[in-house]
Amino acid sequence: MDIDKLFKVPKLPAGSNLKRRMPDNPTPDMLKRMRMDTESDEPAMVVETTNDAPSRDKGKRRAATVEDEEEGQDSMDTSEFAPGGDADYFAEEDDEGRFYGGGLTQEQKEILNIFDRAGGEEAREDLEEMNAVTVRRLLTRFERAVNKNQDQRSKYPDDPTKFIDSEADLDAAIKALLPLAQSLVIAYPEIIRSGAVERLIGLLSHENVDIVIDAVEVIHEFTDEDVGNEAEEEEEGEGSREDALKQLIQSFLDNAILELLVDNLSRFNEAEESDRQGIFHVLGIFENLLGFNAELSTRLVAKTKILPWLLKQIGSSKHDENRGYAAEILSIVLQSNRANRLELGSQDGVETLLKILSRYRKRDPVDPDETEFMENVFDVLCSALGEPEVKQQFLDSEGVDLMVLMLKDKMQARSRAIKVLDYAMSGPAGTAACETFVDALGLKTLFSTFMGGKAGKKQKVTAGHAASEDTAHTLGIVSSLLSNLASDSPARIRLLAKFVEGNYEKPEKLLEIRDAAHNRLKVTEKEIADEKKRMEAEGEAVESEMDDLWYLRRLDGGLFTLQTIDYILAWIAMEDDGVRAHIQKLLDRKNQSFKDIVKILQIYHDNVDEEPTDANPDGALSQREILRNLIAFLDAC
Repeated sequence: MDIDKLFKVPKLPAGSNLKRRMPDNPTPDMLKRMRMDTESDEPAMVVETTNDAPSRDKGKRRAATVEDEEEGQDSMDTSEFAPGGDADYFAEEDDEGRFYGGGLTQEQKEILNIFDRAGGEEAREDLEEMNAVTVRRLLTRFERAVNKNQDQRSKYPDDPTKFIDSEADLDAAIKALLPLAQSLVIAYPEIIRSGAVERLIGLLSHENVDIVIDAVEVIHEFTDEDVGNEAEEEEEGEGSREDALKQLIQSFLDNAILELLVDNLSRFNEAEESDRQGIFHVLGIFENLLGFNAELSTRLVAKTKILPWLLKQIGSSKHDENRGYAAEILSIVLQSNRANRLELGSQDGVETLLKILSRYRKRDPVDPDETEFMENVFDVLCSALGEPEVKQQFLDSEGVDLMVLMLKDKMQARSRAIKVLDYAMSGPAGTAACETFVDALGLKTLFSTFMGGKAGKKQKVTAGHAASEDTAHTLGIVSSLLSNLASDSPARIRLLAKFVEGNYEKPEKLLEIRDAAHNRLKVTEKEIADEKKRMEAEGEAVESEMDDLWYLRRLDGGLFTLQTIDYILAWIAMEDDGVRAHIQKLLDRKNQSFKDIVKILQIYHDNVDEEPTDANPDGALSQREILRNLIAFLDAC
C-alpha cells in the first residue's frame, strides 16, 4: 500500500456528492393536483403559427406564439406580487377563505394546459397511475410522433409549415416520457424492449436543436441515480432499481451516446437560455454516467473531443453555472486516470489552467459559485500533477513562480497555491520544482505561513484540533525539500538555516504540532481497540481487510501528520548538531526520546511500497531507503 500516493489524491470537488440540478420536474401527482380548469379559471388561448422560417433552424418551436385574450380592466396581474409568481395564490381558497397557491407560475400553468390539450384524455389517464399499460401507451405515442415527424420532414424538407405541427407533437411526446423516471423498475425494461432508447439517441441528431434539448433533458432524468419514488423503493427493493438503471445506461452506451452528446455541445448557442439548459443537461448526463462507471472517463476523453471543449469552457472570462459545472466534470474526468492526465498535458491544459488561476492572484472570487469554480480548477491541476510528465510542463510554464507569487499576495488563492506546490514538489520528479521554489524565494513566505504570520504571532496548536490543511501541505513541502534537495547544495543550506534561526522556533513548532497529532491518535487508537474487543466478544474474525481499514483510520486520525513531522525532525536532527541537541532537550521535558520518533518512522517504513527500480533514474534513494537510514541514525543517538 503506497500511503504517499493514497494521500496525494485530491479531494473530489465540493459539489460531487450533491449533484447539480435544474428545478425538479413535476411528478405525475403534482401535474394532476396542479392542473387548472382552463375553461372556467383561465382566459381562452389562441396558438398561432407563422409561416416565417425559424431563427436558427427549420421548423423550430420558437415560431409558435401564445396570445391571451384581453381581460377586463378590473382584472389584476398577480404574477408581479404573488409569492414565487404563483398564478393561483389569490385565486384558490378553501371553505374558510384562506388562500392557497399551486406553486406554479402562470407560464408554467399555460405550458401544462397546452400539454393536456395536446394529449387529450389519454394524457390525463397516463398521469393517474403509472403501470405497464401506461408505459406502453406513452412509448407508442412517442414512436408515432417520431415516425410522423421524420415522414413530414422527408416529404417537405424546405417547407417548415408542413412539419411544424408534427414537431410540436413530437415535443409533447418527448416531455411526456419524463414521468417514466419515477417508475423505473416498470418503465426502463419496456423502454429498452420497445426501441425507445434508439429513438431517443436518434433525436440527438435531429435538425431542430430544441428537439435535441428535449431528448437530452429526458436522458438526463432517466440516468439520474436518484430517480424513482419512495413507494417503488419499498415495493421493489434497491437492487431492482439499480439493475433497471444499469441496463438502461448500458443500452445508451451501446448506442454511442457519449460521442453524440459531445458533438451536440458545439450546436448549442449559449446566448439563448434554452441552449444553456441543454448544455447543463449534457454535463449532468456525463456526471451520471461517470458516477455509474468511473472507467468511462477514459473512453469519454479518448473517443470524443470533450477535453478541448471543457478547457475552452472554463477558460471563458464570463462566469456562469455551466462554466463551474465544466470545471467539476474536468476534475472528475482526471481523477486517478493517468491517460486522461497525459492527454490534458498534450492539449496544453496546464498552460490553460495557469492562465485561469492567474486571474485570482490579485482578486478573490465574487461569490460562492466562483469560489467553488476556482477550487475545482486548483483540484484539476493538483490531480494532473500526479504525473511526472505534467510536473515538467508545470515547471516549463513557470507554474512554481506563479504559486509563490500567490503565497505572497495573501488572497483566497493562497491556500490552494500551497496545495499545488505540495503536489508539484513531491517525489523524485519534483526535484526541479524544489530547486525552482528556493530560487524564487519561496522559503521565507512558506515558513511565515507555517509559523502563523508575522514574527511573534505564532499560531497556537491545541490538542483538540488537527493541523490545518495549510499546515499539512506546508509540512508536505518541507518534507519534499529535505528529500529532493542535494546535500551541501546552496538551496539545502538555506533550507536548514531556517530551522536554526529564531532560536530554534521552527523545531519547537514542529513538536507542538506533533503533540496535538499524538493526542488525536490516542483517541483513534482507543476507538479501534474498543471495536476489536466488541468483534472478539461477538466471535467475529478480524480479517486483513479490517487491519487495512484501521490503518487508514489511524492515518486520518493523526498518524499521517505524525509520520510527516517525525520524518522532518529526523532529517534536521541528522543534518545539524545544534538542532538535534535542542530537539533532544525538548523531548526530555516531556519524558520522550528519539525512540518515540523511531517507532513512528518504523510504521511509516513498513507501510510504504517498494518503488520500481527504474523509478529513480538518477540513482536517488527510494523512500524506504531514506527511512531506513534515518531510523539507523536515530537508533544510534
